[in-house]
Amino acid sequence: MRRVAARKVTQVLNGYEQGGASHQKKSMRGWIASALNPRDDIDRSLDTLRGRARDLYMNSPIGAAALKTARTNVIGPGLKLKARIDAASLGLTIEQADEWCGKVEKEFALWAESKHCDALRMNDFYDQQGIAFLGMLMNGDSFALFRHAGRTAWMPYSLRLHLIEADRVSTPMAAGVIGDSVEGTTPNGNRIISGVEIDKNGALVAYHIANTYSTDYTSNQTRQWVRVEAYGANTGSPNILHLMDTERAEQRRGVPLLAPVIETLKQITRYTEAELMASVIAGMFTVFVKSQGPSTDNPFGAMVDPDQQVADKDPNVYEMGIGAINVLEPGEDVEIANPGRPNANFDPFVSSLCRYIGAALEIPYELLLKSFQSSYSASRAALLEAWKMFRMRRQWTAKEFCQPIYEEWLAEAIALGRIRAPVFFNDPAIRKAWSQAEWNGPAPGQLDPLKEVAAAEKRIALGLSTREREAIEINGSDFWTNVQQLKIENQALTEAGISPTNTGEEVREKNAEEDQT
Repeated sequence: MRRVAARKVTQVLNGYEQGGASHQKKSMRGWIASALNPRDDIDRSLDTLRGRARDLYMNSPIGAAALKTARTNVIGPGLKLKARIDAASLGLTIEQADEWCGKVEKEFALWAESKHCDALRMNDFYDQQGIAFLGMLMNGDSFALFRHAGRTAWMPYSLRLHLIEADRVSTPMAAGVIGDSVEGTTPNGNRIISGVEIDKNGALVAYHIANTYSTDYTSNQTRQWVRVEAYGANTGSPNILHLMDTERAEQRRGVPLLAPVIETLKQITRYTEAELMASVIAGMFTVFVKSQGPSTDNPFGAMVDPDQQVADKDPNVYEMGIGAINVLEPGEDVEIANPGRPNANFDPFVSSLCRYIGAALEIPYELLLKSFQSSYSASRAALLEAWKMFRMRRQWTAKEFCQPIYEEWLAEAIALGRIRAPVFFNDPAIRKAWSQAEWNGPAPGQLDPLKEVAAAEKRIALGLSTREREAIEINGSDFWTNVQQLKIENQALTEAGISPTNTGEEVREKNAEEDQT
């Protein structure tokens, strides 16, 4: 009893030493973990993590599904601008604010829907959103440079975006920079961590961008780095956008989304390929013909080139195929193990692992595998849980990518006189009031549209939501555009002698009466 009491006292005094921090328990004795800084934990492993994450995206169906599912639901065809200026602070009426917002949205579409907004002239602004977001998920982070080019008759704006993949932002191996490929020191005493330059206080100063990739051995260019200031010295506006999901304080580079499940995804891919090959082999019907002595006869009338006197056959190779026939030499025999395929446990095992992966990625396995076989309540709960993550990432992308680009474009539009916004450049508070906006993306969709619409109607009646918000959430449409279109359609129905409130049955009865007449 004294020993038991002493052990309890020791457990209280030692705290975690008897649990997760124990080095005495057999289950914990071989677990050696070190608490390192973000640079040593993350940056020194990034090249390997990026390479493996890209390989899973290209060669693992589940890995590709995880990234594409997030990209499709968060970005879709692109987040659309909805200007929302602070009319009260600017002294505008509701009508004046609506008119100004409508004009800005049309003017922004002139730039955003053109491939001339891309420095490479390959994608418009909405395509660039998906590329930047997918690059962040796959590589851990992605970058967008603000560039300027000459204005033309069809593109009155000089603003251009240049998307840069994570590999090109790295610590330069150049004169004056002392250090390794992860960390270096500049002549002015600033530190460079994986291409990110910080001052003595740890504040972001600049990014170092290489002109080629480190693995681009076929390029004739000498690898050089360009230093890009993070913010303009005069305006304070960003010169480059860094998209990164920050997990730890003082973290400088991002981690690929698939990093926690890389090993699991790779093993699932290997297991799937092995099961597929076993099933293919089991499905092949192969005939082996045994002979008692040398024979040159062709089995079962097999065709042989008459000009070929000697068959070019490797005596150690036997082909299996659909309807294949192999003639064995005297004394040879073939034994084939029963593969037992298809494997009845394959689907339950893979589904269990997909639940495991989905939990780490915040994507329910039903959505990950695009398989909704549960009840309505369970499927809806899975979608709602996934959309918590999708909305969070959408708001983050709008804040970190779309909004800064919109503000840069708006400043140029006002400077050119194409948009009128008094005192925009004089007061930061006024500038913020003119720049406020919302970014809307694809709607979640409905499992039961009738129930979803009924719920939306009740939310509007109770003042919990608005018609505009529900239009966006249900099908991604714009309420005011819907109202204008309904006005035109109702007018056309009235002119045709049909009441806009008629039901389909009433219309059919009216048509039947006209047919009888």
